[in-house]
Amino acid sequence: MKTVAILALCFLVVICVASDAATDPQPAGDNPAKEGLFVEREQASTVVRQKRAAGQLSLVQLESLREVCEANVACEHMMDINGIIAAYTAYYGPIPY
Repeated sequence: MKTVAILALCFLVVICVASDAATDPQPAGDNPAKEGLFVEREQASTVVRQKRAAGQLSLVQLESLREVCEANVACEHMMDINGIIAAYTAYYGPIPY
């Protein structure tokens, strides 16, 4: 049943795209990125990271960060002083989840 629903949605998308492309062709010099439809990868990544950071990390996620940080002596030391999130972010960058 899910497969049929997905196929129907894909079919509708193809029909909409095909009918829009046939009735309203864009000039060759028109760039949709300048209109704000698309964003740069770095900007999109920042937005996604901010949304992820809004939630609290579970105990399993914190333990995973601890295990990664324990492999680096300096990170482990900073973890003991400043906390796991500050240490992981300082040594490995943004939290992946």
